Amino acid sequence: MSTPKITQAMIDAYDEYTHLTLDRRGFMQKLTKLAGSSAAAAAIVPLLAANSARAAMVAEDDARVSAEEISFPAGDGEMRAYLVRPKDQAGPLPAVIVIHENRGLNPHIRDVARRVALEGFVALAPDFLSPLGGTPEDEDAARAMFGELDRAQTVANGMAAIAFLENHEATNGNVGAVGFCWGGGMVNSLAVNAPSLDAAVAYYGAQPDPQEVERISAPLMLHYAGLDERINAGIEDFAAALDAAGKDYTMYMYEGVNHAFNNDTSEARYNKEAADLAWQRTIDFFRERLM
Repeated sequence: MSTPKITQAMIDAYDEYTHLTLDRRGFMQKLTKLAGSSAAAAAIVPLLAANSARAAMVAEDDARVSAEEISFPAGDGEMRAYLVRPKDQAGPLPAVIVIHENRGLNPHIRDVARRVALEGFVALAPDFLSPLGGTPEDEDAARAMFGELDRAQTVANGMAAIAFLENHEATNGNVGAVGFCWGGGMVNSLAVNAPSLDAAVAYYGAQPDPQEVERISAPLMLHYAGLDERINAGIEDFAAALDAAGKDYTMYMYEGVNHAFNNDTSEARYNKEAADLAWQRTIDFFRERLM
């Protein structure tokens, strides 16, 4: 059987389903109409969705890293997290918080944390669904849980992650954050609310209210996808506010690619060329700002 053809309209429908108001039934109806049949739509869904079975770029048992499941205090409870550092670490290293998409702390984000560690950082990937019991295996169930999170408490939990790393014996006290999709928006929120954050990288993340920009102290790197109309609608006001406030930021637009272009488990939206370039820019930025 040949691979079904994925159109931009199908990707847009999936984005509407996963981020906006379209429910699964409405999504499947729209996809069936676009694909021509229910059978074709059923074959296309796995190509649009993230597939955790795809091979990790850095294996869980990679001998070059040391990884562990931990928890740290946050608010009235604890946050679960995945902590990774280089196996041959000698002396304290800068730290990077890796913030997940709206699917929670899944295998892909754990893989990204291992990639960060291999670049010479202590990487912490918190599970922001911890207050609700943690990230479930079912992706749709995880996505639905994000609407139940208390926004103020979620930001406070991110700030607790910064404090945890600032005082961790393995770090030099310098902490950056990188986030993707929902996590990109959370990085922007942390930049507004956490004055001790030393560097922030947001991949296709929702922008903060322009009136909040004045409170940003961390240097920013912002990655956007050219076809991501939903997120890109907020760029102009965000950039204007950053410029007016004289903030330190760099913005990159990757033309012709979709939201989530960095996620290699999402076959239809992953773009290796853009992902590789954005990743190298991100690592260079962290090395410049945190080391």
